[in-house]
Amino acid sequence: MDIVGGRKFVEVPGEKTHQLPPLLVRTTPNVTRLDRVVGMANDLIESEDMIPPMQSLDENRKMDLAINLVDQYLHFLTQWQWGDSILEWIRQCEITFETRLELRNLLHPDVWPHAGRSSFVTLLGDKAVSSKGVDSKSIDLDQAVGLRLTFRQPPPISCFSNQFLFYLNSTVGTTAYQTWAHMIPAPISCLPPERFSFDVINMSLNMS
Repeated sequence: MDIVGGRKFVEVPGEKTHQLPPLLVRTTPNVTRLDRVVGMANDLIESEDMIPPMQSLDENRKMDLAINLVDQYLHFLTQWQWGDSILEWIRQCEITFETRLELRNLLHPDVWPHAGRSSFVTLLGDKAVSSKGVDSKSIDLDQAVGLRLTFRQPPPISCFSNQFLFYLNSTVGTTAYQTWAHMIPAPISCLPPERFSFDVINMSLNMS
């Protein structure tokens, strides 16, 4: 095991660079009826008391609030899609490791999703994978995986409180990821980034 700074890296036999499966991501939120999402956001504004008592807002102001809420929701969907893509990529990487003798012993078999697989998420960061959505907002990969671990499917906007969309989704996703990642006994060993390569394919661009 190599130690660089405060991080530990597994020793990969040989010297060659291993090609991993491509990471297939969707950067466009999967929403078929945006008008329905806006309508549900309007309902959420009314039901969550976002409008102070004894104060009325004109329709333009209500629409501004709804659009802001929808923007937060679409960003949540983009994050969830990244997390879903990363977990599927990790599954494919597991298959690749299993079929290669020099990599087979680097992963310990366990019930999916095993916390030790967080080393693949760390690898994405070490390889400086660009993670921006169509809104140009950067995606926190740890948070994205945490949201996917929390939600098997992305709920509709009507299932959320405005507090979740504005403030809580980042902390929920990050806490879920950290809890998952730290379930494996220390030290968590990283994969040396110089020994692995892979392509990142934006499926949203390919479908447009």
